Amino acid sequence: MLTNNGYDQYKSNSINTATPEELTMMLYNGLVKFLMQAQSAIDAKNIERANNSIIKAQAIIIEFMTTLDMNYEVSQNLELLYDYMYRQLTQANLKKDNVIVGDVLGMAKELRDAWSQAMKLAKHPAPVQEVIAK
Repeated sequence: MLTNNGYDQYKSNSINTATPEELTMMLYNGLVKFLMQAQSAIDAKNIERANNSIIKAQAIIIEFMTTLDMNYEVSQNLELLYDYMYRQLTQANLKKDNVIVGDVLGMAKELRDAWSQAMKLAKHPAPVQEVIAK
């Protein structure tokens, strides 16, 4: 039990001390993790675990949707993408369809990787000449 309490305390401290950018990365990592768990559960014909994993993934997507700042055009585009992902996961959960889960997982990984790259660029912005050259 001590191990769990220590781990839970570590997780809590990690969340409480994280920047908003780091929290977003944690959510993207959680989304990817739950989608991968859903795939595994569907393969194993574990309907309950698949259902729970998909519901957790959908909860993260809802969190992303509700925290968007709609003053930016990119937020409106992300809202449409998140809504699509959510609806696809509803279908995947009803049908226990790994193809749909895999499609959403691919989108989630791309979003996570883009967020990771944005975080790196924000910490170490490239000189204007390098950005223009690319």
